[in-house]
Amino acid sequence: MYKPIEVTENIFYVGVNDRTKHLFESLWPLPQGVSYNSYIIRDEKTVLVDTVDICYSDLFMRKIRSLLGDQPIDYLVVNHMEPDHSGSIELLVSKYPDIQIVGNKRSIEMLKGFYGITDNLFEVKDRDEVSLGKFTLQFYMTPMVHWPETMMTYVKETKTLFTGDAFGTFGTIDGGVLDSQLSPERYRDEMIRYYSNIVGKFGSPVQTALKKLSNVKIDAICSTHGPVWTIQENIADVIALYDRLSRYEAERGLVIAYGSMYGHTEELAEIIATEAAGNGVKNIVMHNVSKSHESDILRDAFKYKGLIIGSPTYNNKLYPAVDGLVSALQNRGLKNRYFGYFGSFTWADATARQFEAFAGAMEFELVAEPVIMKQAMLADVVEKARNLGRVMAEKLTSDRGES
Repeated sequence: MYKPIEVTENIFYVGVNDRTKHLFESLWPLPQGVSYNSYIIRDEKTVLVDTVDICYSDLFMRKIRSLLGDQPIDYLVVNHMEPDHSGSIELLVSKYPDIQIVGNKRSIEMLKGFYGITDNLFEVKDRDEVSLGKFTLQFYMTPMVHWPETMMTYVKETKTLFTGDAFGTFGTIDGGVLDSQLSPERYRDEMIRYYSNIVGKFGSPVQTALKKLSNVKIDAICSTHGPVWTIQENIADVIALYDRLSRYEAERGLVIAYGSMYGHTEELAEIIATEAAGNGVKNIVMHNVSKSHESDILRDAFKYKGLIIGSPTYNNKLYPAVDGLVSALQNRGLKNRYFGYFGSFTWADATARQFEAFAGAMEFELVAEPVIMKQAMLADVVEKARNLGRVMAEKLTSDRGES
């Protein structure tokens, strides 16, 4: 039998850890795994908040039984319909046929579409309330954070906010569930990576959600991935992090991402980085796109203010992995970056026009003359590369944003 993990008064964690899956959404690496979080609220009415990936439904059901025994579940609250959280709903309904499923109009449509569920549905709208007895649930619609049906559920009496994927992070919960039981700093970069990979496109809806909740007192954040945040300092930190990321603000630092077939473009990257470091930039991250996963490059592009991308011309286009990175950054609408670019070619250059178009579309601030190398590393090319690193450093070290 599993020992119930109490988050706060009469609210229990019944989530699971996934240390098996290699790629989240078959795209994003999971070197530290991921958790699928679910919660039970015990009152006159018993509530389950979200479920877990179908792969872990047996373990999930055992955890529920360990806490509730043969007691029925009155409500299932569905904050988010993505299958890693809704995957066990069909099984749950088969075990608890009288359970009422609480969701909004869009999630109810998805319940029918995904699982053919049309009975025992309880539709709620923004700020609707449901009494459980001692506790009251209040619902906040947060569309496009990061699906159209997403919402959050608030227990007014305990000031506990169930946030769906918002404030989530990659990484399993290893023993401790509450932030008071673990080292929160372990999850910071994984939260940034989660945000940039999964939520990054939706900065404006995140800002709308944060404003809607700005006057709500929160004593616990219960996301569907990662730790439960209960310490006020940590709650403030994760909210502030989401606020900064969704406004595309960044720390002082430089990301240099490049493709290189035979090492010539990489030489330019090294010269640029050395010059930037020599002029005071301490946080420099270099990514060879043929080795670094796009997931990590996106994380760092969201994290740092400076961005320099380099590519050889390949079949009259950008190097394929660089082209993929550029597309991913465009898809996420990244803003407010100091930008530079460099390229190389043998007989016909395609990098200059494509990087110029990219910078214009993103409304990045182009900090210096681009560096384009034809065939050889001549003295004028070296000087342009040094100049790019130097001017980027001047921008970053004089910037009044975060250090």
